[in-house]
Amino acid sequence: MDNVKGIWNEWSETWYQRYRTDKAIAKIIQTPESAFHRTTYSMINKALPNLDGKKVCVPSSGDNHAVFAFHLMGARVTSCDISERQIENNSNLARKNGWDIEFICDDTMQLSNIKSDEYDFVYTSNGVHVWINDLNSMYNNIRRILKSNGAYIMFDIHPFSRPFAIEKEKITVVKPYDSIGPFLIDEVPRLHWRMQDIANAIISSGLCVKQIEEMYAEDGSFWIDESKDEGKSLSKQELDDLCNWKLNPMAALPQWFSIHAVK
Repeated sequence: MDNVKGIWNEWSETWYQRYRTDKAIAKIIQTPESAFHRTTYSMINKALPNLDGKKVCVPSSGDNHAVFAFHLMGARVTSCDISERQIENNSNLARKNGWDIEFICDDTMQLSNIKSDEYDFVYTSNGVHVWINDLNSMYNNIRRILKSNGAYIMFDIHPFSRPFAIEKEKITVVKPYDSIGPFLIDEVPRLHWRMQDIANAIISSGLCVKQIEEMYAEDGSFWIDESKDEGKSLSKQELDDLCNWKLNPMAALPQWFSIHAVK
């Protein structure tokens, strides 16, 4: 996992800084729920109608937008990430805003610095699973740190979208759905897990699946690679067109999914 940690330490100091700008953080402060897809947020609301005082852990916390949002909603939050630089940069940001958030550098497949039966709620957000090479270890440890009847909710890219790409305004197949990888991108291996791989790992851990939702992209920026298209600016109409499946065939596929499970 050293190469994963290394690339995220590097990204934290480069293009990923955009997620820590005053503008990005002000949006979360003003509207904490904006850190979540609206369907996922409704699932969180249903699972925990009142977050005040609840213990929440966010493994692979990344940009920490969810971490900050949960804190602003009254939760006691622990942010975990394998990247020391992500933890340090987001810890500094929390300190700057006077937010009492616990930051721990830890591997989501181990969570070795987290006690068992500790949390009311665990949440993982977009982009986590491609970095996980052992789903069973990840979910066994998520179950371990949850209290009895504690809830887990995940949000991530829908696996059905991964085999396809757009070429000359037509969908083309770029890989079989069951080709999981690892795929070497930026000299770092990434995994393209299927829906069944993630769901079965959750079930095998002993968590009880309560709800699965599949969602479409509601913002055209979904199809813009921010790490490669920095500075690229599209009009509102161009962004809206990207969500129209008649103009962008990829929009006919679900782009996100969320699962709610309980210990």
